[in-house]
Amino acid sequence: MQVKFSQEIKVLLDRLAYQPLSLSDLLAETSERSFSLIIGLLVLPFLFPMPPGFTTILGSACLLLSLQMMLGRRTPWLPQRVAQFQFPQVLTLQLLNNLKRLTQVTERYVRPRLQGLAQHPYTWQINGACIAWLTLLLMSPVPLTNPIPTVGILLLAIATLEADGLIMCIGYGFAGLTTALFGLIGYLLWRSPDLIQPVQQLIQQSLP
Repeated sequence: MQVKFSQEIKVLLDRLAYQPLSLSDLLAETSERSFSLIIGLLVLPFLFPMPPGFTTILGSACLLLSLQMMLGRRTPWLPQRVAQFQFPQVLTLQLLNNLKRLTQVTERYVRPRLQGLAQHPYTWQINGACIAWLTLLLMSPVPLTNPIPTVGILLLAIATLEADGLIMCIGYGFAGLTTALFGLIGYLLWRSPDLIQPVQQLIQQSLP
């Protein structure tokens, strides 16, 4: 029987009570499933306001892992300097607790479904490509949009962990809607000078 994701996080929380954990510790603890665990930890802070600069640091690591998934790699690799990085213990504890609460909620609804899709040889790579794309959107300099691609990344990460093809389909749909939203924002920003100029002229004409 496959161990639940929230149970794996509980083991990590128990270990964290005795010593700090590096990314390499997390990778070794969860093996192949560490792709989704680390990705979840890296993007979870983006559901909340983030200090400047963190987007690039955490987003780059998430992008590196998702690109490895896209290429079909099953054992995650991180540069030695990154692998030995230790989150501050208080921050790691907070992130793991938040991720545990999130997975305990989602596991009520997430279960192995549509196994033909979930276990297809190319699904792993497709999920990696979608997560990589959403990570690029996450790292884009569009203000106040970080939580949107983050939700899509978490959906795909959890669906990959639990082999839930239905949630994967929802994740794909969410990725499509997110892409459309960012495309619309980009179009409006590109056209903003043309859209603002008539308004300015109208205001000037209305002034005495």
